[in-house]
Amino acid sequence: MKSIDVGLGDFSYTIYIGEGLLDNLTSYLERYLSTNDLFIITDENVYGLYNPWIREKLPDLAQKTFQVPAGEQSKSLDTANYLYTKLLEMNATRHSAIIAFGGGVVGDLAGFIASTFMRGIKFVQVPTTILSQVDSSVGGKVGINHALGKNLIGSFYQPEFVLIDPLVLRTLPTREIYAGLAEVLKYSFIKDSSFFDLLDNNLAEIIGLKNIPLLEQVLTACCSIKARIVEQDEKESGIRATLNFGHTIGHGLEAATHYDTFLHGEAVLHGMRGAIHLSTLENLLPMSKAQQMLSIIDRLNPAPVPQNISVEQIINAMQRDKKRSREGQLWVLLKDIGQAMLTRNVSKKNIQDAVRFVLAYSK
Repeated sequence: MKSIDVGLGDFSYTIYIGEGLLDNLTSYLERYLSTNDLFIITDENVYGLYNPWIREKLPDLAQKTFQVPAGEQSKSLDTANYLYTKLLEMNATRHSAIIAFGGGVVGDLAGFIASTFMRGIKFVQVPTTILSQVDSSVGGKVGINHALGKNLIGSFYQPEFVLIDPLVLRTLPTREIYAGLAEVLKYSFIKDSSFFDLLDNNLAEIIGLKNIPLLEQVLTACCSIKARIVEQDEKESGIRATLNFGHTIGHGLEAATHYDTFLHGEAVLHGMRGAIHLSTLENLLPMSKAQQMLSIIDRLNPAPVPQNISVEQIINAMQRDKKRSREGQLWVLLKDIGQAMLTRNVSKKNIQDAVRFVLAYSK
């Protein structure tokens, strides 16, 4: 079992990573929470898989488990209102606590509910997908979407702890595995070339999810990179923005397709293709390095962009990105594998060409 401390003063917490940790959840809840008034927020897919486990391991919570539809559409004000109502009907108080049990959507949504219900109650993260284990459960970003853009309503709110069990990943369909590995690749692209080499040499084995020590090594590397960045910049005023590599075009692509075409990681894979190409157009990244990164993205085979989506639709959606200011869009670009930089000084033509590259690449 590995543990990673995220040092944020009064809001510090620990990430636990290890085979079989899920079955020890009760002991962690008793250690970190001073209340037995707990509620689980999950989605229909996870509930279908783990309802028997909840009834066996957490019998008192069987009637206090709330399901939402699986998918990005659940990150909405309507779903949030439904959950507020369920908590109030079950007499939840400011001393209650929430267990976010699911993937990235569940973690973002449950964390947002915890941050706002009764002006804030405690919550813990029990992520069940690769994407949520390496990215969204760590760092305290919680929130929901608006019809005009992704994650536009939210806050920074840290969990009491994060419990990561790699064994739960074995229930994932292949598409979810590939999409989750998008965020894994991201860490190597922006921060660690040796980690890139590890992924490049072992990608097929990682996808197979059978080598648990290797999988724990990958999860630990990702969480460690993110923890160190978050410690330096909790509220994303500087270096934390590098974690958004590939997300500017990716979020625009999600919004342009109304959040019903791509898994988040698939959109990020396309977005990273665009950001890599943009880095070459801006004369920052050597073409040989770009080809190395594009090649490993290809091995994850993201779903193609629908042919009816245009460059203009994606760019218009990008205009509502929360990282945009009066000075322009903040871009995360690369100078080398493992060397990211932030800039707003990017040619408009090159941006258009980068989006055009994404559309052409996926045909």
